[in-house]
Amino acid sequence: MILQICPGTKSYDIVIERGCLKKAGTLLPLQRKVLIVTDSGVPERYASSLAAACKEPVICTIGQGESNKNLQNFQRLLSTMLAKGFDRNDCVVAVGGGICGDLAGFAAACYMRGVDFYNIPTTLLSQVDSSIGGKTAVNLDGIKNPVGAFYQPGRVLIDADVLDSLPARHLSAGLAEALKMAVTFDEDFFRFFEEIIEPSCGENKEEDKQKTPGENFPEGKIYENIEEIILRSLKIKKDVVEKDEKEQGLRKVLNFGHTIGHGIESVAPADSLYHGECVAIGMLPMCSPEIRERLLRIYDRLGLPSSCSLDLDAVCDSMRHDKKSRGGKITVIETDRIGSYRMREADDAQLREKAAMVVK
Repeated sequence: MILQICPGTKSYDIVIERGCLKKAGTLLPLQRKVLIVTDSGVPERYASSLAAACKEPVICTIGQGESNKNLQNFQRLLSTMLAKGFDRNDCVVAVGGGICGDLAGFAAACYMRGVDFYNIPTTLLSQVDSSIGGKTAVNLDGIKNPVGAFYQPGRVLIDADVLDSLPARHLSAGLAEALKMAVTFDEDFFRFFEEIIEPSCGENKEEDKQKTPGENFPEGKIYENIEEIILRSLKIKKDVVEKDEKEQGLRKVLNFGHTIGHGIESVAPADSLYHGECVAIGMLPMCSPEIRERLLRIYDRLGLPSSCSLDLDAVCDSMRHDKKSRGGKITVIETDRIGSYRMREADDAQLREKAAMVVK
């Protein structure tokens, strides 16, 4: 299936097809110099498969984890392209999760004032969210994503087959971003989540309650429905990005859970919490008690955290650097009913009160 996304600056295709990574040579214009950006946690065969389809591939592997989305690696990508003689007719391809996509996209946006960029996301989180929409960035001084650019890819290839190599925890983190969109935009999609994560008739719900969170992760049902989850998530994000490419209004809703989530992510020990896990925690204070209860049931089933043990002052200080901050206040997204949202401005004291619900 192909979805065409048409934001204000350029349109491009999202190819959703099992096995499309192996067909990248026919789906992407690779007969030129190609910088392939991947990370050490991505199976090497993915980048190697892509390289085999390129005329002049250059593979650049960064370390795994959020701490590697930094200016040093950004400079490394630019220096590699310069040393290898890349010009404006060459391109960059990300093969990895959101960290690779953000970093590679930002490098493509800046090198020679912009070269072609293509994204092949290999995590569920990046497939349902970060791979489209054109947000690229790096972290700076412990703050998440303060330096970056809006730079749309030329095409995105989404291959659900690559998710087979992911552990359950990575799948859960990706599902948190899909849940974010269901909570704020699509009540039917949220009910779909509730249905597929419910224990089957043969399972003992009382026994499940005594298990370690995530131990009863419904992996089979998730894989059976993974393409439906990806497609429904992408259709929501496509609609939002087409209406508001540069996050002037509606696109802010996609930050549901991210204000507190980014604060947590910036303060937590390096890579101890995944991005999706931080977003999951950050959503809870922004919901009505009824929605919170329904989310917590899903979190328990998926093994997602509902709180964290961090320095509340440090988390609140990090939130002050939020890109949505204006005049000392931050636009936050809240919801009282599944499939709806509201925006409001919150000051430091109000945000601290919300964060204290989940930062213990």
